[in-house]
Amino acid sequence: MTDEVVDLLVIGGGPAGLSAVRAYREAGGKGRAVLVSADPDAPYDRPPLSKDFLRGDQPEDEMGLLDDGELSRLEVTWASDRVTSVDTGRKHVGTRDGSGYTYRHCVFATGSNPADLPVPGGDDSALLRLRTLEDGRRLKAAVAGAKTVAVIGSGFIGCEAASSLRRLGLDVVQVTNEFSPQENRLGAEAGARIAGWLAEDGVRLVTGATVTALDRDENGVSIRLDGQDDVRADVVLLAVGVRPATELAAEAGLAVHEGRIVVDAHMRTSAEGVLAAGDVVYALNNAAARQLSVEHWFDAETMGRIAGQTAAGVEDATWSDPPGFWSQIGDRWLKYAAWGDGYVEALYEEGEGDAFTVWYQDGDGTCVGVLTYLADENYDKAFRLLS
Repeated sequence: MTDEVVDLLVIGGGPAGLSAVRAYREAGGKGRAVLVSADPDAPYDRPPLSKDFLRGDQPEDEMGLLDDGELSRLEVTWASDRVTSVDTGRKHVGTRDGSGYTYRHCVFATGSNPADLPVPGGDDSALLRLRTLEDGRRLKAAVAGAKTVAVIGSGFIGCEAASSLRRLGLDVVQVTNEFSPQENRLGAEAGARIAGWLAEDGVRLVTGATVTALDRDENGVSIRLDGQDDVRADVVLLAVGVRPATELAAEAGLAVHEGRIVVDAHMRTSAEGVLAAGDVVYALNNAAARQLSVEHWFDAETMGRIAGQTAAGVEDATWSDPPGFWSQIGDRWLKYAAWGDGYVEALYEEGEGDAFTVWYQDGDGTCVGVLTYLADENYDKAFRLLS
């Protein structure tokens, strides 16, 4: 067993973790830096997993986030290992392979894991998820010999994957408990537009469906539905959301709110020298003047940058950007920005051609979010209003 003293220890090799290391060095952070990742693959771009990578348009060797020689230039050690314990009093971290680290600053960037479906058979390991590059490899291998694929869930990952799988020539059915995809988050009009796009791509939608069980046999999977006909498929992709990977943080005694690590606008946790960033945090946003939970790629990078700057001693590094993301369903790009804690009214506005905008307002008529398709001017305007 080895024990090293490090100035910066980052737990997690996703966008938040890598961004933290980069920002730490760019801000003048000195000393030894180590990034410990349980993912065996070096940092990679996750958004293409449900789009270009799944369709075969982007090979693995084009998905890496690291430039040639970047780890060496950053003077950071990449450790493919799993952290098993964090003692915030001793400022000590232990790992599965027996290594130990005493840190000056530690950043939790542990991300999220795909959620199971809470029904009989919903935790079957043979069901496919799509979160990591290895998940993507498994999905591509599974559908290569399949004719029918069922996607359970109508979030953006589910919709993106359903469209991509259909473009591979597979018979795709998408099962959702919503009456149209993303209706609960984006409103009925936007949900109807997304449903229309999926139908154009040849995806069969089963809406308003409650899954009661998943039964797998040697010929595929039967999806049992309450009050509707069962759905049968060779392959099933679960896309029913994620759960933050905060078990380690909770065991370490960090303040946690509804399964997420509580941090301030500088990404500082309740423990001295410990920061957190990305999907795992319940973070104070200065512009919103309240804590927010966000699961977006762009925001994970932003939070990671702030955590790295804070660790390097930058006092005015704070989170104030409106959260947001882009989603590609087929060849259609949606752009979304919102504070993410609800709205009172969704105002749907048609644009030229197929363009549209949805303006989200609170009870006082204040803009709290926007969704656009082919309406970048409205997106930019709303982003300024949110800011």
